[in-house]
Amino acid sequence: MAKLTKRAKQIYEGLDRQRAYVLEEAVQLIKQRATARFDESVEIAMNLGIDPRHANQALRGVVALPNGTGKPVRVAVFARGDKADAARRAGADIVGAEDLVERIQGGNLDFDRAIATPDMMALVGRLGKVLGPRGLMPNPKLGTVAADVAAAVRAAKGGQVEFRAERAGIVHAGVGKVSFDESALSANVRAFVDAIVKAKPSGAKGTYLKKVSLSSTMGPGIVVDTAGLSA
Repeated sequence: MAKLTKRAKQIYEGLDRQRAYVLEEAVQLIKQRATARFDESVEIAMNLGIDPRHANQALRGVVALPNGTGKPVRVAVFARGDKADAARRAGADIVGAEDLVERIQGGNLDFDRAIATPDMMALVGRLGKVLGPRGLMPNPKLGTVAADVAAAVRAAKGGQVEFRAERAGIVHAGVGKVSFDESALSANVRAFVDAIVKAKPSGAKGTYLKKVSLSSTMGPGIVVDTAGLSA
């Protein structure tokens, strides 16, 4: 068994790894143990009672965190004319049509979210094999294919987070930074969990929220008591 480093011993000191903490206490512990010299991200990992390999147990969606993620989001928009102008005014980082397709086909994917107007999807479809595996393909169910492109850009920039269950039924996402105050982080976590609960697949059986944990980039994972997380 590998020996713990001095730093690891410090961050685990006084932490009961067999205990599930109430959310507010877990957030407090996360902040106390975030000792890196940068503003660490706070991440949530949820183990759900689903098997995403079955269509009726797949889980994917978006949630707007009330206090944002603390992380800048670069947004690319496929649009023309007035829609393109609206996207730029809303803060889109990259806007284009055929030129944007060529840019992406050339290997330039310097953005975190892609949005398209409905009329652009025939063009965007050419990029399915490039954007799809990276989770960047615009999708009307995620609000990234939208006639109101300005609203979609503002949502993406304002703290909207996508979620998707992995093969083992695990969902994970960033829910803020350790520099956020405890109430802001707690509110973000509750909003994320609430979105997951509301999106429960029709085919889910038995216990849905099996395990929830929080961690910072360089900190320990802390199990959160699921009993007080959802209505």
